Amino acid sequence: MADPSIVFLFDVDNTLLDHDQVTADLRNHLDLTAGPDKARRYWELFEAIRTELGYADYFGALQRYRIEYPREEHLLAVSYFLLSYPFANRLFPGALDAVRHVRQWGTPVVLSDGDVVFQPRKVYRSGIYERFSGNVLIYVHKEVELDDVEAKFPADRYVVIDDKVRLLDAIKKVWGERVTTVFVRQGHYALDAQAIAQYPAADITIERIGDLTSHKFGC
Repeated sequence: MADPSIVFLFDVDNTLLDHDQVTADLRNHLDLTAGPDKARRYWELFEAIRTELGYADYFGALQRYRIEYPREEHLLAVSYFLLSYPFANRLFPGALDAVRHVRQWGTPVVLSDGDVVFQPRKVYRSGIYERFSGNVLIYVHKEVELDDVEAKFPADRYVVIDDKVRLLDAIKKVWGERVTTVFVRQGHYALDAQAIAQYPAADITIERIGDLTSHKFGC
């Protein structure tokens, strides 16, 4: 029987879902519909907003792009592309098996960063929302919202599964021995050796999310 005092907190992008591929597909779509020069401008705006807000905002960048190119017909095509993207096809192999696996010890919850439109849609259309029974938390900076996480999902122990050692380290500093950190080596952040070297190793390191099924988390 699952222990209600254990909560498993899963990141989304490059942990459950191959977001690098989503971005690559959007880049290709922009190049084809807008052309390389205007596509380049979109990504400049995208990076500017990420620097300002601290998270990726694809629709926010599109809105700013629209101010500069208000009559461009391809704006709608890009919007349709983002809204109708088949996110379920981008789930990593074994991702949903990993979620099912941890249910025998506790409650799985999504703990993600992102904007208030695209990120929830991604979670919903990918099937993640349903698989997590609606237990989804999305913040601007999740590592500074741990008190709210505890209030919504109180537990004696937490297991955090993420592709960013920076975030795992930040959470470990707050929760200490109450948390087990799991580093998933998927995506460009997880493969940045220089960035990884700046932080202590996670409690557990796995090469892919499906490998989580090889681990036990009982007391």
